[in-house]
Amino acid sequence: MPMPILVPAAVLVLWSVIMLIWMVVTRLPALARLRIPADRSRGGRGSDLDALLPRELQWKAHNYNHLMEQPTLFYAVVLILAVVGHGIGLNVILAWAHVILRIAHSLWQALVNSIPVRLALFLLSSAALGWLAVNAVRATLSLG
Repeated sequence: MPMPILVPAAVLVLWSVIMLIWMVVTRLPALARLRIPADRSRGGRGSDLDALLPRELQWKAHNYNHLMEQPTLFYAVVLILAVVGHGIGLNVILAWAHVILRIAHSLWQALVNSIPVRLALFLLSSAALGWLAVNAVRATLSLG
């Protein structure tokens, strides 16, 4: 049985892969130009590159990290709603709103990165996620 709410979740996964590729394609050439000695490149973390690479390159990495954080809650909520048969109607609209806002947030952070707009996009996407979470709790309680 098709479950429409799974489509926006799949799109957000695909978007995360696109951001990963964008990060790698922009970061690797910049790292190669730095010619970091092998003994200095062991045991580091991606955030250690903040001091070495132009901040515009790091914005993509920061956003990719963000896509591994809050969206994990989104995936859980979407799966809950799909499993209990509530992955339709308003929940699909809220899921698409969350995904569209997260993609807009990614593009804004990767290209412009001014905090007020980024924060607004984050808060709006979080509101959609919060609404979905409440709906998931309500849906699971109604099963008992």
